Amino acid sequence: MVDESLRRVIDACNELFLVDGSGLMLADEHGVLRYVVATEGPGRMLEDTQIDAGEGPCVDTFVHDRLVMTEDVATDPRWPTLGPLIAGRGVGAVLGVPVRLSGGCVGSLDLYRSHAHSWDESEQQALVRYGEVIETMLAAALSAEQAGELANQLNYALEYRVVIERGIGYLMARDDVDQTAAFNRIRSSARSGRRKIGDVAAHLLTSGRLPEEDGADS
Repeated sequence: MVDESLRRVIDACNELFLVDGSGLMLADEHGVLRYVVATEGPGRMLEDTQIDAGEGPCVDTFVHDRLVMTEDVATDPRWPTLGPLIAGRGVGAVLGVPVRLSGGCVGSLDLYRSHAHSWDESEQQALVRYGEVIETMLAAALSAEQAGELANQLNYALEYRVVIERGIGYLMARDDVDQTAAFNRIRSSARSGRRKIGDVAAHLLTSGRLPEEDGADS
């Protein structure tokens, strides 16, 4: 039900805004962005490659909770790991729109053009409004308990949002790293230890260490 509705919304997005592809990514219990629905080909590849690289416009949209755009993702110096992986694979300009529930970012709506493109103000505003349509749909599904596994995923993201944000801030201050790097460290710790990202962030705030650091000095 919900997945099919989101598929229709994404398909309509491509037609309305004349983009070459789009997708919706939401955070799971490990703090990893997962695609929920995406156009085939480069759209799916774009999302998977960002997940693997741990960087990119859609990752930054989620971590910083703000609109992120690039005229050409393959040559953008902000994402040096992603660029070579995505060069020549049919993706140029990318725009990420934060998707929020209960005041917190739980994912991103991602849109791309196959060639370099400068996103103008009218495009940005229209796509932000379209992101709000998706937010309304997700909120309605959660309220009606119609989203099944997706509902559990989103509820976890909302429940632990503040703890994760505090954990990110702690690592930024402790290790003098930026927000994305701090998030990726917590995320990697959760994945390697097969723990939920909220539990890892809570451990960090309580002990001052990531779980794998506990025995490092002993």
